[in-house]
Amino acid sequence: QVQLVESGGGLVQPGGSLRLSCAASGIAFSIVAMDWYRQAPGKRREWVATITNGGNTNYASSVKGRFIISRDNAAKTAYLQMNSLKPEDTAVYYCKPAMVDAWGQGTQVTVSS
Repeated sequence: QVQLVESGGGLVQPGGSLRLSCAASGIAFSIVAMDWYRQAPGKRREWVATITNGGNTNYASSVKGRFIISRDNAAKTAYLQMNSLKPEDTAVYYCKPAMVDAWGQGTQVTVSS
């Protein structure tokens, strides 16, 4: 049974930062790539970032240069450091194993003045 628990969201002003966490269980975490996705109101869920088991990263153009994805294999946790936040970053953020159709409850990020 795959379980994913996202946390760390909240309300921040434009230009602020947040760090999201994703605690995973039920998977061989250290050998799978992990993704972050987000879904804004009225929009489809979109891919945000990927980190491979070897630590290689890739980002959507909308967040490249502002967000950093990382992982702690010992803690079975993936992270998303979000800097220079913009109102258009407002969404529910989800993590998932790249090749597994499994989702957690998500964590709400709201960027507003």
